[in-house]
Amino acid sequence: MASDLHSPGDIGFLVGLKAEASLLRQFFPKAPIAISGATREGAARGAARLMTCGVPAVVSFGLAAGLDPALHPGTILIPDAVVKDGKLFPCSPAVRRALGAERVPGVVGGALLHSDVVVLTAENKQRLAMESGCCSLDMESGFLAAAAQKAKRPFGVLRVVCDPADRTLPPAAGIALSPDGGLGMGGLLASLARNPLQVPALIRLGTDASSARHAMKNFLKVKD
Repeated sequence: MASDLHSPGDIGFLVGLKAEASLLRQFFPKAPIAISGATREGAARGAARLMTCGVPAVVSFGLAAGLDPALHPGTILIPDAVVKDGKLFPCSPAVRRALGAERVPGVVGGALLHSDVVVLTAENKQRLAMESGCCSLDMESGFLAAAAQKAKRPFGVLRVVCDPADRTLPPAAGIALSPDGGLGMGGLLASLARNPLQVPALIRLGTDASSARHAMKNFLKVKD
């Protein structure tokens, strides 16, 4: 499917993690990729950087949380719109088609909610789903949507569900990343020292993340 998305280098990507960038490089080796480090400041900087690259279109890529209980880990998301601070940003229909929204079975559309913070608990996911009407959530797409709208640049989102709506993540999941998008071992180890009982939940999260990336890799391999 990578060949459907313009030519390599003609699309820019905003991701949260180094692992997501590494996956993209297998399919878009020349494309500009900005890594947010899963922080508000990093996402804003990354979106602004992509606007200066001159690429015709931009895409928010990576893992997402499910807000709809029907979305299991590995579900591919190509949202119709992104919601940030109560504002709706429609995704480009042309970019959505190029990403496979109308061609690949099993792809979920709907609206994706932007969050500035990691949403850890199932209760908060349920609340956000009810308040926003969105079916999924991430921490980068809102900044890219706003920057793309300002620059009059078509944008889209290609994400895969990692943690489902009914799962509460361990506290370490909210502090386990470094600002460069890698694993922050210091914060992770400190959190585990305070509460070693998080280990099984972290292992499950890691397994789901691996499964989600595998599902995305298979999706990117799909061709006409």
